[in-house]
Amino acid sequence: MNLIFLGPPGAGKGTHATRLATELDMEEISTGDLFRAEIRAQTPLGVEAQRYIERGELVPDRITIDMVRAYLPKVQATGGYILDGFPRTVEQAKALHSFAHIDGVVSFELPDAVIVDRLTARRICANCGKIHNLAQLDDPSACPDCGGQLVTRKDDNEATVRRRLEVYHQDTEPLVTYYRNSGLLRSVDSDGPVEQTYSRLRNVLGLSDNR
Repeated sequence: MNLIFLGPPGAGKGTHATRLATELDMEEISTGDLFRAEIRAQTPLGVEAQRYIERGELVPDRITIDMVRAYLPKVQATGGYILDGFPRTVEQAKALHSFAHIDGVVSFELPDAVIVDRLTARRICANCGKIHNLAQLDDPSACPDCGGQLVTRKDDNEATVRRRLEVYHQDTEPLVTYYRNSGLLRSVDSDGPVEQTYSRLRNVLGLSDNR
């Protein structure tokens, strides 16, 4: 089963993609993670992508499409894959369907006000890279998993978050209509506890509750 996860930043796409991929032996493919790996390595692709990401703008289609096209043949998971963060535009979707088969598209729905609160409270461990939320931490300065320093990502300040939401509504929301018209779309309300949202996700995918 090959899936696409859509939704605004902070809607929980990555969290649920990781969990579902583990449960069903799928590979989670996050373009955000792929780009961050390129940025850490300061490759030409990473340097170019970094300029757009830090401004809260979409990375140009030509870069993202070529990266995904090159990566998909490397997938070895028996359960298929989940694309998180791609496609983000109708043009990218059309390009994707020219070289990949997609079984379903999940759209995670969440109000903008909740997203701003979530992302401005998000911290990333400088050591292990895990993401945490201040509301769930006893010590806001240390990673509960490895003790590393927790830092704020440059693109998690309020101004950039709001800009990212503007970009999402302008460029990515049309994908919901595109996939609804194709019959592939399933919507999930992600305003609530993680466990509740994951249960909703499994339901729209027709998965049994017997886990």
